[in-house]
Amino acid sequence: MRTRSRRTCHVVPGSSPQFLAKAPGLDADQLIFDLEDAVAPAEKERARALVVDTLCTVELPGKTRSVRVNATDSPHCYRDVIAIAEGAGDRLDTVVLPKARGTGDVAMLDLLLGQIELATGRDPGSIGIEVQIEDAQGLVACEAIAAASPRMEALHFGPGDFSASIGIPTTTVGGTPEGYPGDHLNHVFLRIVVAARAAGVQAIDGPYGDLRDADGLRSRARLARALGYDGKWTIHPGQIATVNEVFTPTEQELARAEALLAAYERATGDEGRGAALFEGEMVDEASRKMAERVVRSGRAAGMSNKRNSANG
Repeated sequence: MRTRSRRTCHVVPGSSPQFLAKAPGLDADQLIFDLEDAVAPAEKERARALVVDTLCTVELPGKTRSVRVNATDSPHCYRDVIAIAEGAGDRLDTVVLPKARGTGDVAMLDLLLGQIELATGRDPGSIGIEVQIEDAQGLVACEAIAAASPRMEALHFGPGDFSASIGIPTTTVGGTPEGYPGDHLNHVFLRIVVAARAAGVQAIDGPYGDLRDADGLRSRARLARALGYDGKWTIHPGQIATVNEVFTPTEQELARAEALLAAYERATGDEGRGAALFEGEMVDEASRKMAERVVRSGRAAGMSNKRNSANG
């Protein structure tokens, strides 16, 4: 499994030279150059060329470079994949496939990418796949979709199309409707994250559409992180700092996780015990796994590893 930091997955309209030019200066972990919803039908071909030119000419160090193609039920998907994967060369890290409804969508993309890799001399399997779950069919099949290709890197939730698919009465992408006493997407969030973890891939929440509502963005991001998600989409540069903050462990969280790991290592190593007492809690192998996840998240976000620094 490829593990990339995806705290913030920022969507850049592929038909806008202005937004493409600003992309290198954004503090997002992943840049998703969009050929789908952000591009009008008449602009699809022009957008492909602009995105390929951006990938080939602009340095994007430390960022995951991705392109969202059109869905497989559109007349644009195969042209998107060929143009981007052939034209961008090794500057393309992953292809994001929207509106996946079954394993056939993933198999088609996997096969086409394999043919392009052979034709262009890229290493087989070097282009990753990420998939959006955006309707009822996709949710029902999400476990199989997550495991449909060894290229798979992440499942992304698409709240706007999903709400339309099942009839949730809201017009704010990622927003919450009135009338339900809990979180109306809790089942959806959990099913997607469980499917992702079972397949060994990441789980990413979709965008929050109300750009004026910073508190709403933070609240939805915190909910996704609490359920185990690795990151969230942003659709405006002003959202990036908030989402990065939410999905980055605090210094206190990282320090506690590192101290717990050290205590557990002493107990299971030098002391020969299977559990340890740490700050009044009994910690065991399950505790180690939870702490290790916090440490990995901190490292991916560029936070220092105090344990290794102290030992080295």
